[in-house]
Amino acid sequence: MGTLYLVSTPIGNLGDLSVRAGQVLGGVDLVLAEDTRRSRVLLDHLGVTPPMVSLHEHNEEGRKGEVLKRLRRGDELALVTDAGTPLVSDPGRRLVYAAIQDGHRVVPIPGPSAVLAALVASGLPADRFTFLGFPPRKGPERREFLARMGEAEGTVVLFESPERLHALLEALGNGSSWSRRVAVARELTKVHEEFFRGTLEEAVRYYEQSPPRGEVTLVVEGASPASSEEDPEDVDEEAIRALARSALDRGLRPSQVARDVARRLHAPRNAVYRIVQSLEP
Repeated sequence: MGTLYLVSTPIGNLGDLSVRAGQVLGGVDLVLAEDTRRSRVLLDHLGVTPPMVSLHEHNEEGRKGEVLKRLRRGDELALVTDAGTPLVSDPGRRLVYAAIQDGHRVVPIPGPSAVLAALVASGLPADRFTFLGFPPRKGPERREFLARMGEAEGTVVLFESPERLHALLEALGNGSSWSRRVAVARELTKVHEEFFRGTLEEAVRYYEQSPPRGEVTLVVEGASPASSEEDPEDVDEEAIRALARSALDRGLRPSQVARDVARRLHAPRNAVYRIVQSLEP
């Protein structure tokens, strides 16, 4: 039977490729690459020229039969993603499952991972964490995702595009505690690597003034009774509704309304945000 290697590749710095990964890529019969153009840069850096074909989310199902035929011949294949560890928010799951079901060896070649790199440098607990990938962009899936984030007891790691990072931070603050700590890792292992570490409130203010660029990994502190904002019994809902309705009628965004009303009435922003949401059509 054949062997399918899952080879972790650098997330930025080519020097992070392990010796073993280089040896595997130089010795396999075929490399399955998410983007052959990007993987060619890595292979050229190694000075190796194995045959290469694409395997990405749009052709994985169609390519599966061809790959299994080669494995049945006893070939050794390597699966690589554009950067990092295959299958972590990247294609390959269906192929790996099929190879296992067909009786072939599936061998991980550990190495670079944006998830673990961001986690260990975040300053947040790393003994128990959850990786949630990219958050849904809208609809009930996004609401369920944010609710899950608000209740997560352990550290959470996720990916987000730089264009949507500020909106996500704001949504997390509105649905959770603004004092919850986060770390934003940007351009990991690259020349412009940057970490922002602070509270959700500080992160929202920072990225309002400094929109991020490049690839982003977000690490969020787990929720805990000590850091959560409980809604006090004496919240003046009638006053909140009146001010919020007036601001919404002026066309302000719900998140901005919640911030302004909470500041004026000295009320917890997460409680105000829930009331504001109930006023939206």
